Amino acid sequence: MLETDNYEKFKKDILNISKIDLNAYKEKQMRRRINTLITKNNIKTYDEYVALIKKDKEKFEQFINFLTINVSEFYRNPEQWKILEGEVFPKLIQKFGKNLKIWSAACSTGDEPYSLVMALSRQVPLANIKIIATDIDKQVLDTARMGLYNEKSIAAVPDDLKKKYFTKVGNSYQISDEIKKRVEFKEHDLLKDTYPTGCHLIVCRNVVIYFTEEAKDEIYMKFQKSLVKDGVLFIGSTEQIMNYKEIGFTRSKSFFFEKE
Repeated sequence: MLETDNYEKFKKDILNISKIDLNAYKEKQMRRRINTLITKNNIKTYDEYVALIKKDKEKFEQFINFLTINVSEFYRNPEQWKILEGEVFPKLIQKFGKNLKIWSAACSTGDEPYSLVMALSRQVPLANIKIIATDIDKQVLDTARMGLYNEKSIAAVPDDLKKKYFTKVGNSYQISDEIKKRVEFKEHDLLKDTYPTGCHLIVCRNVVIYFTEEAKDEIYMKFQKSLVKDGVLFIGSTEQIMNYKEIGFTRSKSFFFEKE
């Protein structure tokens, strides 16, 4: 059992080491997860754990990786992707042309940005597609760059795209280089880093639920500023933006919000 010494001090220490502000996460949930990880490492106190991750790079990476919620699959909630392909993309292409600026925020292991490239490739040439994909976690970005997925991850990918862009390697599936080339992966913290500007589409799904209400509002406001007028924010099916009007969005479909 973990001797729960000062969690407040622990949060400050983590902020110093990693620049991650644990105050922005729901405390009960986050603390329980962190305690589990610390106990797994056979450590009794927060201070000891801080000392460990300061000197051991692998343990530090393990901690960052553990903080990040990685539940990911291609074309997650396929009915939403149908709306994206059938209505959102055509409207954006008509309004802004073929070179759309798209940001996949908190992209995890790359399933989402690669899905975006494949979906968009049905409407514009691959050469026109460029997705910025960001996440706070270095390890998942490395996984994303590798582009190797299990069968479950790619289950919802339409058959024609699966055939065209994946190669079976053992029990896994490797995504093709021509899709990989269209995505630029970068490290980014939604709570403290500068947001890209001039985006036509921002996709951030099933991530913001882990933040406090204040942090959520701040993130949605920053997304609104990142978008061009009539740009679209696509959120997850576990999320809702109650005060979208105050933030400057209109709701075009259940999980799609347009900047006014």
